[in-house]
Amino acid sequence: MRTRAALLCAAAAAAVLAGSVTAVPAQAARPAGLGWKKCGTSAYPRLQCASLKVPLDHARPSGRQITLALSRVPHTARTSQGPLLVNPGGPGGSGLALAGAVASGLPKSVAARYDVIGFDPRGVGRSRPALDCVPGHFTPVRPDSVPVTPALERTNLDRARTFAAACGRKYADLLPYLDTVSAAQDLDAVRRALGAPRISYFGYSYGTYLGAVYAKLFPQRVHRLVLDSIVDPTGVWYRDNLGQDYAFDDRHRALMAWIARYDTTYGLGRDPDRIEARWYAMRAALAKKPAGGRVGAAELEDTFMSGAYFNGYWPSLAEAFAAYVHRKDTGPLVRTYRNIAAVDAAGDNGYSVYTAVQCRDAAWPRDWNRWRADGWDVYAKAPVMAWNNAWYNAPCAFWPTGPRRQVDIANRALPPALLFQATHDAATPYPGGVTVHRLLARSSLVVEEGGGNHGITLSGNTCLDKHLAAYLDRGTVPRGAGPADAVCAKSPDPKPLQGKSAPTTSRASALHGLLGFRP
Repeated sequence: MRTRAALLCAAAAAAVLAGSVTAVPAQAARPAGLGWKKCGTSAYPRLQCASLKVPLDHARPSGRQITLALSRVPHTARTSQGPLLVNPGGPGGSGLALAGAVASGLPKSVAARYDVIGFDPRGVGRSRPALDCVPGHFTPVRPDSVPVTPALERTNLDRARTFAAACGRKYADLLPYLDTVSAAQDLDAVRRALGAPRISYFGYSYGTYLGAVYAKLFPQRVHRLVLDSIVDPTGVWYRDNLGQDYAFDDRHRALMAWIARYDTTYGLGRDPDRIEARWYAMRAALAKKPAGGRVGAAELEDTFMSGAYFNGYWPSLAEAFAAYVHRKDTGPLVRTYRNIAAVDAAGDNGYSVYTAVQCRDAAWPRDWNRWRADGWDVYAKAPVMAWNNAWYNAPCAFWPTGPRRQVDIANRALPPALLFQATHDAATPYPGGVTVHRLLARSSLVVEEGGGNHGITLSGNTCLDKHLAAYLDRGTVPRGAGPADAVCAKSPDPKPLQGKSAPTTSRASALHGLLGFRP
């Protein structure tokens, strides 16, 4: 459940954070103040920023303090519904710019009644300290992800062990406190600093799990709860990642079918199976001779995985695929990798937090034989990302910090929550949404039928967004029979790019540039 590298913190990077305050211990009633200062960007000019000190260990509120970076778009209406905290997923995703995206994406009358609060969770981005276990861990070209020889398996295993060991050496004092429970306790420290008796929360991807854990720990503090693209809490995190592999493969084949529909544009054929065979031939060729010395087999997988999260990338992926097949032109492929998959310093930070949180949250198999057997079993049925995903998570087999006790998020004490899920979401497959709908009493589930994007609200689907606005405005939730309380038609698939034009910037593409990959 992966953090996207290239665009993860791009809009947030311009924010200049200022001011700090010591968090009030949980037992205290007096809220601390926050020194908000202007930090607007061209995209979100109304953003304000502050920082907040919180305990590293919430069981020792007077002990060592760490700093959380916060952002805000303040309410403008005469009356307010209080804070709306937003999170883009990951774990490891920066939420500073997401406050601006959510505030501008909601209807003005709804956004005007909330202080929309973004934050970098502990260890992330502009929060301090920020993790970076192995700078340049994803520098191309990485080893082929499919361990067809013992030497390849050893090389990939060495990379995973080295990463885990480096995190243990550099951050031994932090790793025991990088987990979802600690992050949820941070959210309540933010609530207290804001002086709010309750908060609303809106999370995407991994952010749905963070929100559900917060609601379990502090149900009386929840005003509204929105979860979009929902993690299955019963599978965190090993089984959830195996489940992803099958869904990623389905989504990859959906891209092949889309390319087949536009054979007159791409010239790759009208049979999706044969197009997929050409894709695997391209992968094999890049494993031997990486494109531009940068895009080998593993980088190709990273690039096309982006299309599993957001079909707005499909036209660029198809053009790069066609250019390589027809002309051995590697330029479009290298540019597409650089634009949507290459890992920069923000991505190194995001991956470090991703591993720290997931490896600490729950127990992972410590016997590599289990990973090997499961990896080959999945690969036989769903090969496209099976081993790429396994190596991404493999540091957890060697993690220096043991697991916390897993959280049961079942909750009967909450007000009605609103859940959103696409039926063909690859990163957080549909059954997770159904499971959380069952576990959160009085929740309502809105389904995008046939949709495959990850993160579906505020992306241009007016049916979904009407449900979101009604809930945030009035607390209104749909009620229906069956697993779904309401069903919306999916957003249309993209069209091929026209001529040499670049992809059109849309609200959906802007949002997906902020959301975490592999939630």
